[in-house]
Amino acid sequence: MHFHHSFRNNLKHRFFFNLVIFGTILIIASCSKQESETIRSFKDVSKVPTLLTKNVSSLISDSGITRYRLVADEWAIFERSAEAYWSFPKGIYVEKFDSALHVEASIKADSAFFYVPRKLWRLKKNVKILNLVGETFETDELFWDQYQQKIYSNKQIKINQISKIITGIGFESNEQMTSYKIHKIQGIFYINDSK
Repeated sequence: MHFHHSFRNNLKHRFFFNLVIFGTILIIASCSKQESETIRSFKDVSKVPTLLTKNVSSLISDSGITRYRLVADEWAIFERSAEAYWSFPKGIYVEKFDSALHVEASIKADSAFFYVPRKLWRLKKNVKILNLVGETFETDELFWDQYQQKIYSNKQIKINQISKIITGIGFESNEQMTSYKIHKIQGIFYINDSK
């Protein structure tokens, strides 16, 4: 009876020992798999930002005079990708100041990219621009080509002027958004009923 009891205890111990060994092997295998996936993702350095900054609020000056304020929750710089670019994945807000530091124009978007070699901005989702004469532009995608000094979009655009609202698809503009043309006008809605 004592032998049988001891044998049964040995079986229990062996079972638990094997269970612990098996569990340890599974954990090691799982960790190794996760570790190899992490290492593999870091091997592609083009997908790893060279610099990552959070909660950005920066004043930008030109000739010693403060001209702009840039605000972003996250700013990532990718210098090692095929084309170096900046990414603002959580949105961007830029204000332009006059000489008395009053806001005279602004740009806002849910996300933005700046392709460094081409000096090309791409703003995406809920893009809203206030120009120097108080007009607002709303679209889902907008490009600003600094080399060609033009702003353009192929998406639907809504322009709110003082007396009317213009909607259309696609437009081109100068950098100040004061001289522009809409490619395909969909409608003009006058705010004053008498017109």
